[in-house]
Amino acid sequence: MKLTTLCYIEKDDKYLMLHRVKKENDVNHDKWIGVGGKFERDETPEECLLREVKEETGLTLTKFAYRGLITFISNEWETEYMHLFTASEYEGELTLCDEGELVWVKKSELMNLSLWEGDKIFLKRLEESKDFFTLKLRYEGDELVESKMWEY
Repeated sequence: MKLTTLCYIEKDDKYLMLHRVKKENDVNHDKWIGVGGKFERDETPEECLLREVKEETGLTLTKFAYRGLITFISNEWETEYMHLFTASEYEGELTLCDEGELVWVKKSELMNLSLWEGDKIFLKRLEESKDFFTLKLRYEGDELVESKMWEY
């Protein structure tokens, strides 16, 4: 079981997106995702979020919201529980990322990017409602074969 965070930082109706092009053997290679990563020992979701965002972007989040919990199930990789956040305020200057290229992308253009099919579901949900949700996504290879959402 893998525990991770993912954050979509917002500015001027755009999200900061990470185009994953630098790491070898990356399950997300050439995909566009938010920023985040794996928990370290004894971290809370918030501590992991703040550390990963700082490491990947150079930014320190000052206002963020816990939006959802996504369960990824796959026939090719271990089950992942991803804590999903959005952030609207931060301090610092954007730095280079060793995992890919950071780009501010208009929210209206997100669906034109190379995204996982499941990511399209939760990105749409982030725009439709501020309420917390959970989402189960099951993949066979790169194909999304099941999705189920619970809203709170």
